[in-house]
Amino acid sequence: MAKYFDVHPENPQQRTIGSVVDLIRSGSLVAYPTDSCFALGCQLGNRDGISRIRTIRNLDDRHHFTLVCESFAQLGRFVHLDNDVFRAIKASTPGPYTFILRATSEVPKQLLHQKKKTVGVRIPDHAVAQALLAELGEPILSSTLLLPGEDEPLTQGWEIKERLDHVVDAVVDSGDCGTQPTTVIDFSGDEAEIVRRGAGDTARFE
Repeated sequence: MAKYFDVHPENPQQRTIGSVVDLIRSGSLVAYPTDSCFALGCQLGNRDGISRIRTIRNLDDRHHFTLVCESFAQLGRFVHLDNDVFRAIKASTPGPYTFILRATSEVPKQLLHQKKKTVGVRIPDHAVAQALLAELGEPILSSTLLLPGEDEPLTQGWEIKERLDHVVDAVVDSGDCGTQPTTVIDFSGDEAEIVRRGAGDTARFE
């Protein structure tokens, strides 16, 4: 059964955050809130966690996993940024955006798009997600908690606990965080490509 953590949405309890991060470090898969939907997350390099996310979401090898980062400085360790892309991303973070970029050698190979060698990165504007990232000290490998055959992500912690009780190790609940996923911008080509229109405004990328 999954452990259930009730966390204050604006002032996360440090002891609870520490308990969740201990689980992540021990190889657990957790469902946690962000500024756009709940996400499934595990530690970077957790092969079992990656496999479990693929199974829960029925994902193929072309799926872009996302490295959810605490800060722009941390994000810059994992992807290549030229000056124009740097400015565009800097102006949009933190916020409900995922950016697809060419990965550096810091990213485990099993996370990369097989042909493009790219990975998704984002910096959430959410107190609980930021508290988890600060305590962990590294990105959380993540994917939107959208189940196969469903049009919208799960938004209620109790429902996630009920439906995924035997396939995740913990649920972090800080209240409803919406149904709109992130806006996805692909910067891996010559021009920015809007892959998915979601919670973030796309005007500056068009």
